[in-house]
Amino acid sequence: MCRIGSIKSKTPLHPSMALRLMLSQQEGHDNSGFAMVMQDLTGVFAPYKDKPLLSLACTDKGKQVVSDYMDKKGFVQVFQWMPEVDLRPGLRIAAMSAYLFRNYDYPENMRNAGREARENLLLDTRLALRKLLEREANGFVYSFWPDVLTLKEIGYPEDIAVYFRLWEDDGRLMAKNIVTQARQNTNYAIVRYAAHPFFLQGYTLCANGENTFYTKNMEFQKSLHRGYIGFESDSQNFLYTLHYVLHELKWPIRYYKHVITPLPFVETEKREDKRELSLIRESLAHLEINGPNTIIGLLPGGQMITCCDSKKLRPVVVGGDDEMVAITSEVCGLNTILPDREASKDIYPHEREMVVIDNDLAVRRWNQ
Repeated sequence: MCRIGSIKSKTPLHPSMALRLMLSQQEGHDNSGFAMVMQDLTGVFAPYKDKPLLSLACTDKGKQVVSDYMDKKGFVQVFQWMPEVDLRPGLRIAAMSAYLFRNYDYPENMRNAGREARENLLLDTRLALRKLLEREANGFVYSFWPDVLTLKEIGYPEDIAVYFRLWEDDGRLMAKNIVTQARQNTNYAIVRYAAHPFFLQGYTLCANGENTFYTKNMEFQKSLHRGYIGFESDSQNFLYTLHYVLHELKWPIRYYKHVITPLPFVETEKREDKRELSLIRESLAHLEINGPNTIIGLLPGGQMITCCDSKKLRPVVVGGDDEMVAITSEVCGLNTILPDREASKDIYPHEREMVVIDNDLAVRRWNQ
């Protein structure tokens, strides 16, 4: 079973806090990798929050491929941070040659463009870079978005943390929102793109469990949006549906739950909104999910969400204090990073519930 977690804080956090959250759940790891998405960055990235940040791992040749493409398209690099990795022998990690985190200014002709045009440019750029790097296995590009950093690697989580010096809280790598997973989806090949969390146009998601409607979801999603690609993991379906419901259809967040786990017909018939729910189920039936799973999501505006499958077959718990709220698979994670919280207020979301954590750390619970 996967282990997933997220932390939302009023003050910036170092990745070591997320590592403590995850490594306390060590029993569930299979040592296939560690990955995290950080949003609302401070530290070295604080001056560049409005500049899109490119996160990738690559070979030396891949580094040149990326630089050439970005120059050709008119992007201007304004900052670069490269981790000072620990090269001690014996670390169990499938390390790449280079890890690049680069902020760019938009091409001159896009600097006064609207939000939608910029979002499309960033997506198309990431997709183009992915295609270029895949030609000769020269690397992986995970995200290209303002104020978002993504790091993924294959290996033992504790060794990955040592390699990237993620235990060293020197103030350089900080964020108010962190979503993480310390295990890949091992139903499929161990590749970096299969590692959670997944990211698309400001939406981040990781999942614990399986989606037995993977094929049905995948075939439908391929027709919905050019960004719905890869499908290296059945959990990517959850991200693409979240993006489709909120970004493309522009529906309120509560409808995401109605799409992925629709109510039984007999219950829908008793509701005042039965027409709307019936139309959702009729038009988006191929986005329904099945199987044991729990989802953690991070939205572009900073809100965190979590919800479960329709039978509540995977664990999740939400807890916090006045400064921090965390979501995790196991309560031991909360006990590690929030030992003094009022545990009686912990929330164990049920099968028809969505929990939303707002930017002021207010926790809202919504039932289908």
